[in-house]
Amino acid sequence: MSDVTRILSQMEQGDRQAAEQLLPLVYDELRKLAAAKLAQERPGQTLQATALVHEAWLRLAGDGDGPRWDSRGHFFAAAAEAMRRILVEQARQKQSQRKGGDWNKQPLDHVDITAPEPFADMLAVHEALDKFARIDPLAAELVKLRYFAGLTIPEAAAALSISSTTADRYWAYARAWLHGELAQGDRSRAG
Repeated sequence: MSDVTRILSQMEQGDRQAAEQLLPLVYDELRKLAAAKLAQERPGQTLQATALVHEAWLRLAGDGDGPRWDSRGHFFAAAAEAMRRILVEQARQKQSQRKGGDWNKQPLDHVDITAPEPFADMLAVHEALDKFARIDPLAAELVKLRYFAGLTIPEAAAALSISSTTADRYWAYARAWLHGELAQGDRSRAG
């Protein structure tokens, strides 16, 4: 049993000091995961990898009465989901500010747009992934582990208790479905 799995087991049994032992063991991996996620964001992202890890950790560890993880893979899946939610919340906040928020709106007579919005922003990916999760929850979970946790196909397959071959098929299916959904959303926004 790995140190992480042992500490997760201690946390499940109510040991409050176990969370303090867990963070140093997983911090570097969480930081790499956060840096990879932020590298996929638009330029100008104001959130730092360290801040993303800390915010995700606060959500994961909380007051100690939160969810329990039965394995290392389960913990990192929860961490990836927490990071995804943080990034989505920040994207929503920025979109709200971009659309005026609490600012006073001023009429603009002539506005030239020099470049279109990037194809797949975080909110579009989030909405498409939520829709996909209603259709195929297991394939959607695989996407979260691959896209947000940065796990390889074999690692994600192990976390989901499926074979690597099945994970490959789910990954191909999920990518095709999400690409089609995002392309359809992009066409509806442009038209």
